[in-house]
Amino acid sequence: MIPAAFEYYRPKDMAGVLSLLEEHGDDARVMAGGHSLIPMMKLRMADVPHLIDLQDVGGMSEISVGADGIRIGAMVTQSDIIDHEALAAAAPILREAALQIADPQVRYMGTVGGNVANGDPGNDMPGLMQCLDATFTLVGADGSRDVPARDFYEAAYMTAREDDEVLTAVSLAAPTGGYAYEKQKRKIGDYATAAAAVQITREGDTCTSASIAMTNLSDTPIFSEAAGAALVGTALDDGALTAASAAMLGDIDPTEDNRGPVAFKRHVAGVILRRAIERAWSRA
Repeated sequence: MIPAAFEYYRPKDMAGVLSLLEEHGDDARVMAGGHSLIPMMKLRMADVPHLIDLQDVGGMSEISVGADGIRIGAMVTQSDIIDHEALAAAAPILREAALQIADPQVRYMGTVGGNVANGDPGNDMPGLMQCLDATFTLVGADGSRDVPARDFYEAAYMTAREDDEVLTAVSLAAPTGGYAYEKQKRKIGDYATAAAAVQITREGDTCTSASIAMTNLSDTPIFSEAAGAALVGTALDDGALTAASAAMLGDIDPTEDNRGPVAFKRHVAGVILRRAIERAWSRA
């Protein structure tokens, strides 16, 4: 389909972006890579009279890895994440997840900022950032503020970002222990039927911490605190895995669509979570 008519802007700096947002209010949307927003515009699911392209705005395409943590600019692409050796060493789960997003053509243009800011429950990065307890930096006319990823998502395509704000960066502490991003999808390029992001630390044969988030199983990504808590203090025996899966199933709320009925999605979610936990444990 063809999107409705819109005005296109390509400002050179953030001041220009914020000025346009102030002028046009909720009739304006910012675009990073465009792989989330443009399809919605073509399907007439999003009405965007004023489209603001961020491609020429500097300062949002850098990856910083240091002793004080990791900072990823909103315009960093999935391909940038895959190719960044220091980031892969500090947070290998990011590369593992990025490699499972769509296909190389999409990964060369699709950005971290666009993936997390759009509020699409099928996107991979939101749940991953919740698992990693990341923080999103939002910039608006009144300055900047930081919002935890676990507090950012309110409903499908609804987030804590105000209409006059731009998500400019993602920050997180370098994770420790074992990790896994496990994803089941119908074909390359499709959204997940279910996906799980897991980070686990261990001392000997005992799990000392676990962070678990699920993707595309509710109208927001789901950080399942109860599922992680079910693993802590255990040797990750079958009973612990069953308890974690049960806790996660209590947190999600999938709906029937062309990826399958609710019962199938809940079954897949349990299988995917168990695989992710076992793989993270083997790496811890």
